[in-house]
Amino acid sequence: MDATLGLPILIFLIAVALLFDFLNGLHDAANSIATIVSTRVLRPQYAVFWAAFFNFIAFLVFGLHVANTIGTGIIEPDVVDAVVIFAALIGAIVWNLITWALGIPSSSSHALIGGLVGAGMAKAGISAAVWSGLSKTLLAIVLSPLVGFLLALALVAIVSWLSVRSTPFAVDRAFRILQFVSASLYSLGHGGNDAQKTMGIIAVLLYSQGHLGADFAIPFWVVISCQAAMGLGTLMGGWRIVRTMGLRITKLTPMQGFCAETGGAATLFMATYLGVPVSTTHTITGSIVGVGAARRVSAVRWNVASSIVYAWVITIPASAIVAALTYWAVQLLR
Repeated sequence: MDATLGLPILIFLIAVALLFDFLNGLHDAANSIATIVSTRVLRPQYAVFWAAFFNFIAFLVFGLHVANTIGTGIIEPDVVDAVVIFAALIGAIVWNLITWALGIPSSSSHALIGGLVGAGMAKAGISAAVWSGLSKTLLAIVLSPLVGFLLALALVAIVSWLSVRSTPFAVDRAFRILQFVSASLYSLGHGGNDAQKTMGIIAVLLYSQGHLGADFAIPFWVVISCQAAMGLGTLMGGWRIVRTMGLRITKLTPMQGFCAETGGAATLFMATYLGVPVSTTHTITGSIVGVGAARRVSAVRWNVASSIVYAWVITIPASAIVAALTYWAVQLLR
């Protein structure tokens, strides 16, 4: 560990972590607002304010299980030093910027996890990984979109059966109102799961420098800072990805938007309670595909969905490679 790390460098690294959190909100704003924008329930400028508010207050609802997983369950805390944290964040930020520029809804969460793994292994080899926590996270890559898909599919079936005697106008009006609830829940789940990942990064950095004492914990100022950074990022929007998520995968009605958001929110609530750092991008994409497939299989633009899946597959290794190269470059310059 880099026990003699100066205060200016520590502040710089915390600022870089909060920058990642801001970019996470920017990159993943689409997850919270794509459906409510594409169904024209809210205009984009109002939708981002709505999502940002619920992103921020998520810490009042959830515990800090995900932050603890990121802090101690991906790489060994003893491996962590300033260079590892810096390289991990650079790996995640670079990949986020690339996919944001291309309009690809990849996972900020898995970019961060890939960055941690790449930087940790660059320093200490394969023994740096905490395989129990990492395997749980890798399993969630498959399970979170699948659970979102199945829940959304089931919700469409239930809601369609309950609405069979109602007129299309009445159904549309009811679900335009209900989408405010489902979008709020999804934004809560997004803020609760995603902001905690940066909390874990900052906390493990502080722990590695001896600022938290003998026991790993998440200081309250770290919680508030991370929630605020994510909320500000969401306010900035991520319009390229909103278009992909809300319009290019399948055409959504307010009822379908409600089912997608509710299925995704339920998945995120379960994962956050269990302390699993899932991808909010994967989850909402699976839910949107689920509601599209419930209408008919051809309603989903499978070529767009498959290109998103390819981005998922390469996110962890790509960010890990960037992080490892960054780690080695910093070591050469020291």
